[in-house]
Amino acid sequence: MKFPQIFRTTQPMRFDIKPRYYDPVKEEIQQRTSRIKKELQSEGKLPLEGDNLDDYNGYDGSSIRGAFTAGSQIKGRKSSALNSAGMLRLVIFVLLIGSLFGYIYYGPEAIYLILYALGGILLLVLFFRIRRQQRR
Repeated sequence: MKFPQIFRTTQPMRFDIKPRYYDPVKEEIQQRTSRIKKELQSEGKLPLEGDNLDDYNGYDGSSIRGAFTAGSQIKGRKSSALNSAGMLRLVIFVLLIGSLFGYIYYGPEAIYLILYALGGILLLVLFFRIRRQQRR
């Protein structure tokens, strides 16, 4: 017997896959007709219909060769080292380590000095951005 509860406990998620319709007879017919069509084209009985790059050695699937290139940027985007997330993480890491060692060696005055320096740099960056936007 189950007691009434105020809070609901979460249930584990169930695996629910909805299969696509697969007709093996239809696929076999398509493969056979494409193979016969290739044979007839190679014998010269049928005219060639462009370059069929999808049909390579009996494989009728799509090719992803060349879809991903290692280390390349997205086309049309210009990125600089100053705008990347890695550079931002590096700056934050250096500031944290610097403030930790500054606090250990110099006490709380080092953290105040770093905070004032960061505030000044932030104000300068905001000033130049606002100035650039007013010129446009």
